[in-house]
Amino acid sequence: MKESPVAHTLQFPDGFHWGAATAAHQIEGNNINSDWWPREHAAGTSIVEPSGDAADSYHRYAEDMRLLKDAGLDTYRFSIEWARIEPEKGFVSRAEIDHYRRMVDTALELGITPMVTLMHFTVPRWFADEGMWRAADATDRFARYVETALPVLGDDVHWVCTINEPNIAAMIAGGEDPANLVAYGLPAPDLAVADTLLDCHHRAQEILSGVGGIRSGWTIATQAFQAEPGCEDVKHAYGYPRDDWYLEMSRGDDWVGVQAYTRTIIGPDGPRQVPDGVETTLTGWEYYPPAMAEGVRSAWELTGGVPVFVTENGIATGDDPRRIDYTEAALAELHAAIADGITVEGYLHWSLLDNYEWASGYRPTFGLIGWDKETFERRPKPSLAWLGEQAKANALTVR
Repeated sequence: MKESPVAHTLQFPDGFHWGAATAAHQIEGNNINSDWWPREHAAGTSIVEPSGDAADSYHRYAEDMRLLKDAGLDTYRFSIEWARIEPEKGFVSRAEIDHYRRMVDTALELGITPMVTLMHFTVPRWFADEGMWRAADATDRFARYVETALPVLGDDVHWVCTINEPNIAAMIAGGEDPANLVAYGLPAPDLAVADTLLDCHHRAQEILSGVGGIRSGWTIATQAFQAEPGCEDVKHAYGYPRDDWYLEMSRGDDWVGVQAYTRTIIGPDGPRQVPDGVETTLTGWEYYPPAMAEGVRSAWELTGGVPVFVTENGIATGDDPRRIDYTEAALAELHAAIADGITVEGYLHWSLLDNYEWASGYRPTFGLIGWDKETFERRPKPSLAWLGEQAKANALTVR
């Protein structure tokens, strides 16, 4: 009889952060002044369904944070909505600033470390109508928004993400249909938009540097590009403007976020589709737990040793035990990267809640917590309790 493998424990560094992440538009609901709302409702849209009420976390954020904390997690990354704070150009909603500050206060009162993302894809309608990142004054408008949002951060938010996934944002902002943003075959980013996003990132950092204690960075969607034999040049030509450039531009930042889910294999003609017979998730991505650690290693190398924070990692599945399997394997690979000397500040699971996954709607379920679409009753999954147990021990038990 074959013996079962013996479980062993992998200890993480002291002060390592364990938590989960969300994005405002994907969980708050009724973000009607954002550029995504009309896109969702346009005639003939490729987006499968509108976000609507989403998970109503705009009103239920305190319950969501308590579930995170009660499970044993200690860090929550959430975004604030520019479209709510400045719904019309030059008009600032003090009530919305107060709302997001209450979110920060709630996290702190619960003993949760908040990480605030200033821009997670969505922007105000008026900004999109004026040309978005192609507008001549785009950087100035973003900088004014960051200044306006400073009261949300106060002097007790120490982790701030300026821009979420600028490499993906450059594709979306450049007019790419979001339904095409898949793990393979990513369209070429608009390089002028990429430059503007980098300028916005730097301006935001200048503003944030005047607030004591803030560590700022941005988050990159790493794709774990892997070249087939003889295709290294093709990989570089394909991967550099979609991934590596953004990591190189992170040199000198306080930290860089890695957001990783799967890999992309590059052949002589570019990215390969996932072959038949390979396990895939509800997003059609290959089940590939090493992707996160590969992104971390790439970020560490290309930034010249900037501390890395895993700001998103997870799996879209209705099979929660499989979610645990994936996360366990991904964390084991992450531990190996840390053991090799890479500074990793923490791990944030995507996502705390089942949420609105942009063009794919509500079908891909990434959450540690499910919820009823009629009553919004929260339904924590076993994966939440499992991850919380690892967090409380600051160690991974590998089965």
